[in-house]
Amino acid sequence: MFKLKRVYEPPLPDDGERVLVDRLWPRGMTKERAAVDLWMKEISPSTELRKWFDHDPAKWAGFQQRYRKELEARPELVGALREMARQGMVTLLYGARNQAQNEAVALKAFLEASPG
Repeated sequence: MFKLKRVYEPPLPDDGERVLVDRLWPRGMTKERAAVDLWMKEISPSTELRKWFDHDPAKWAGFQQRYRKELEARPELVGALREMARQGMVTLLYGARNQAQNEAVALKAFLEASPG
């Protein structure tokens, strides 16, 4: 099972494994405060895709489609996240202000659409 959370929110016991899925470390966040179990920056969108999207809501649909293709090309990383979820709760952490349109939202949708 997966859930989403901004890395700036305090960790809770029911978060399970806390996995940061941003390519860049969140601004102003210490490693202690983040309480990240795993930083999986390799599963985040490529630098080119991240810069193209630039958190522009008008590009959200295109971003999701392009990111899905990148995820399909990384089956070992996707599989590792799915295996973690089989063991218990996995909280996908992100730093973006937009809580509805960010890479963690797109990643969770991808993972849940085809649980593999």
